[in-house]
Amino acid sequence: MAEVGGWIWERNLRSFLELLSHYVGYEFDATDWETVALAIEATDGWYSYPLVGEHREVEIRLAREVGGDEFRLAVNGALTPELEVRVDTLIAAFAAG
Repeated sequence: MAEVGGWIWERNLRSFLELLSHYVGYEFDATDWETVALAIEATDGWYSYPLVGEHREVEIRLAREVGGDEFRLAVNGALTPELEVRVDTLIAAFAAG
């Protein structure tokens, strides 16, 4: 089991989840987004959401920074080296823009 973590801007969360889902072979749709959006509004701590795809199964944990517009996140599961690099790159890209 490996874990890759960091932070991203809230405005980038949906795009992050959609791209991560693509990499694990899961089709992240509007219902998934509604579930995540409602859950993160209702919690002050960490929220976990599984992405069970055709290629991999990962869990993403999210927590909004208190008083901020950013989310702490961690992606864990049986990550291949390639998937670790992709997740790390997504985090870096969505933290910057």
